[in-house]
Amino acid sequence: MSHDVIADALNQIMNAKKVEHKEVQIKMFSKPLIELLTIMKKRGHIDFTKEDDKITIKILNVNECKAIKPRYFVRVVDIDKYLKRFLPSRNFGTMIISTNKGLMDQFQAEENKLGGSLIAYFY
Repeated sequence: MSHDVIADALNQIMNAKKVEHKEVQIKMFSKPLIELLTIMKKRGHIDFTKEDDKITIKILNVNECKAIKPRYFVRVVDIDKYLKRFLPSRNFGTMIISTNKGLMDQFQAEENKLGGSLIAYFY
């Protein structure tokens, strides 16, 4: 395991999906990871519960979820370029951007006219 908590968690989700497990438990987590999982939950891809020492994630509808490495910094006018690079279609999937207002998806970032670092994508 690396020291990137978000990348580790998303890899664990994808590994569990590949072996057709419906749940995965993550023992290392952080506030940005919980924000990312909350966005995924709002989109209907996962459901999760947080306990004191672990997070239990139920995989509902995930085709792919990956961390973006290296963490590119993107201006609001360049978000569309990276959507084409990472997502299969412009209107299919979600890219998570870390802004100075917190983690948000590409729709919120464009609406608020904010750029930031690319964190992850899922669909």
